[in-house]
Amino acid sequence: MLATFLTGVGAGASLIVAIGAQNAFVLRQGLRREHVLPIVLICIASDAVLIAAGVAGLGALIAAAPLALEIVRWVGFAFLVVYALFAARRALRPEELHAASGTASLSLAAAVGTTLALTWLNPHVYLDTVLLLGSLSASHGDPGRWVFGAGAVLASILWFGLLGFGARFLAPVFARPVAWRILDGAIAVLMLVLAVLLVV
Repeated sequence: MLATFLTGVGAGASLIVAIGAQNAFVLRQGLRREHVLPIVLICIASDAVLIAAGVAGLGALIAAAPLALEIVRWVGFAFLVVYALFAARRALRPEELHAASGTASLSLAAAVGTTLALTWLNPHVYLDTVLLLGSLSASHGDPGRWVFGAGAVLASILWFGLLGFGARFLAPVFARPVAWRILDGAIAVLMLVLAVLLVV
């Protein structure tokens, strides 16, 4: 069972530890130390729910509902484009970055809403987490698939904890507005690329 658990950790990490809209947002909020705990908890809880759904066999239902995935795809595209425009605006207006200040520029409600949108409006999260991890877990039988799923959830806990709370160690680098301009510029480009990839 330990081998199955570690396989789940590895599979989960390979899908979660990737450059994406959700990870970029968690990193930015971690650097700013704004609402990090609720953001990290939402990401972990969302992954746990999706992984459990995949292990339970929901992947087959999602595969049979291409229209639902198509709707999520276009809503996700619109959201990513809007988010990219906001990031580009922040990069072009350094006076709005408050890089060295401790004041929050994003309300808790906005942070929670953005985290939920970046997580649940991304069709790849259903394809990767539910379909792929669900399929991989099925090969381990019962109760092995649940042990595999637990390993994947642990990978999510470790990753988002490290990304959100570990980002503060990069704070000295981001004490200068130019670093925030570069980060937000990179996030804007990343979001636009991901938006295009969603619909291409």
